[in-house]
Amino acid sequence: MARIAEVLEISKHYIVDVNLGDWGGSSLTDRTINLPTDGIDPDIIPSTYVPGRNTVFIAIALSLAEAQGASSIYLGINAVDYSGYPDCRPAYLEAYQNLIALSSKVGIEGNSIQLIAPLVRNSKIDIVRQAIALGVPINETWSCYQGDIEPCGVCDSCRLRDEALIAAGYPELATAVGRRLHKLP
Repeated sequence: MARIAEVLEISKHYIVDVNLGDWGGSSLTDRTINLPTDGIDPDIIPSTYVPGRNTVFIAIALSLAEAQGASSIYLGINAVDYSGYPDCRPAYLEAYQNLIALSSKVGIEGNSIQLIAPLVRNSKIDIVRQAIALGVPINETWSCYQGDIEPCGVCDSCRLRDEALIAAGYPELATAVGRRLHKLP
């Protein structure tokens, strides 16, 4: 995170330790639950859904934003190619926006902090293209469910990302596993 903040010339950033793994309920936080690698079923909320994760993250961001006098909170959530997560949908954002208006001092005073999710309706391919156009250091980012130092290339998140990178014309940014699966050098 510090490297990305440096690249983006963000002088002040916070790293907040939020451990949602203690109570389990997700294959991302409980190593006894197998991570899915067999694709996404749009009718089923996958085991990788972390109960309340975005609700908790937005609550922390709201507290910081209100304390610092910020007017907006930016979210990188995406609903178009989403993996069935209920807290990555426009309806969720609208409901949370209403909660902010009702539950914060600035909201009650009529200056509610705005939730802005510029990627919520974009496809993964469009997100890749926009990131490249903006100079995002994609090689410094990954979406791997394994949570290791390097992306695995096998989990559903890696596979979706690799497919988008390849389809957008940037196969060199895909994982080595992704390139092999697509028979690329």
